[in-house]
Amino acid sequence: MQQQTVLVIAYHFPPGGGPGVQRVLKHVTYLRQMGWRPVVLTVENGDFPARDESLLAKIPADVPVHRVPIYEPYTLYRKLMGAKGAAIDVNVNKTSAQRRGWKEQLSEFIRATFFIPDARIGWMLTAVKAAVELCKRYNVDAIYSSSPPYTCALIGRAVKRRTGLPWVVGLRDPWTNFLTTPERWWLPAAIDRALERSVLTESDAVESAWQGITDDALAKYPTLPRSKFHHVPNGFDSADFPDVTYVPNNVFTVTYTGSMYGHRNPRRFLEALERLRAQGVLGPDDVRLRFVGRFGDDVKAMLAESHFATSVDNIAYVPHAESVAYLMRSDVLLLIVDDTKESAEIVPGKVYEYLGVGRPILALAPQGSAIARLIDETQAGMVAPQEHVDAIAEALRTFYVRWKAGTAIATPNTSVIAAYERRASARQLAAILDDVVVHHNSGTQTSVRRQS
Repeated sequence: MQQQTVLVIAYHFPPGGGPGVQRVLKHVTYLRQMGWRPVVLTVENGDFPARDESLLAKIPADVPVHRVPIYEPYTLYRKLMGAKGAAIDVNVNKTSAQRRGWKEQLSEFIRATFFIPDARIGWMLTAVKAAVELCKRYNVDAIYSSSPPYTCALIGRAVKRRTGLPWVVGLRDPWTNFLTTPERWWLPAAIDRALERSVLTESDAVESAWQGITDDALAKYPTLPRSKFHHVPNGFDSADFPDVTYVPNNVFTVTYTGSMYGHRNPRRFLEALERLRAQGVLGPDDVRLRFVGRFGDDVKAMLAESHFATSVDNIAYVPHAESVAYLMRSDVLLLIVDDTKESAEIVPGKVYEYLGVGRPILALAPQGSAIARLIDETQAGMVAPQEHVDAIAEALRTFYVRWKAGTAIATPNTSVIAAYERRASARQLAAILDDVVVHHNSGTQTSVRRQS
């Protein structure tokens, strides 16, 4: 098979950690089997919310990785705030409850006004030139950028303008008017929106990690052709799973992995546990609650003030394989989606890893949402809306009773789940790249391949 070359532009790449890193890393890994040779452009000195040095060993040895310096404004932010450490964003929230003083309000105003589309915009000063040189050096056939940060999309746009190469923009979240978007006043908001529109218009194809991203974009810009949008879901890579066999725990063990802060918090889950305690179903000695990852001060306070505080194991961010091992040893996996208007279509990347390990899932998400449809499709567990504490408590009771009786808590459909292996996602991306190159070479600017 004759290989073509794709330049992959990604801020989040090992040694960074988290779902965004996993998506790009697995694309890079498996595209090599689909007729595409990746060349990666990433940051030399990235200020990642989480680091996972173990992922460096997962980068294929034959993939060139070029790291370009970036000026990170977070060093100045820490000096202003008197903060230490790298994980500065876990307590960032757009609600007034998080704005404790003038320093934080000032820093947010500066961020929203001058860092458009995000605080990584300084990377363009070094990345665009390097990317153009890489296109020439490796005889690149296509460009792929992964966002957020949305600065990566602007770098991809700049490289396309300078080289004329076809470009696929990957979006893991919507851009403007999303729950992570800074609250900008009208002028920076208009600039941000104009940047978003230009990226969606000038790209040859858009790869969306969940269907709601496509729906959001087309609602904002209805003149864009739906045919250029492609839903490429996140997934899991069973090849990365440690050699762990599930054995029922002596204490009913519920595990959450990832991050929690602001709108994504365990308040309703703890209320459901409290109802079960009041009903005499289970108490703090009957359950172990493992929270693995990075949690905001508000979440830590909720856990510490709960009647189930003694049941909680609060485990800091761990390497990816260790995080998966915690999932595999659990009786039930807890998934909490942000309690916002956008929740109906949000599909966190980690849900596929939850599916991949095969343990029952309790998802706190809206009924009829994308998460609910996925759980129903895979028969992987139960879904309860966050506002229905009784429904959460009933699902917990059902799982607990089944566990205590030694019966199957849930019976996931493994054949359906297998379709979400990372290799399948990379195959979809390879098909999109093939398509944009064919149409580029034939003189057509926009992909006409129908959405997957």
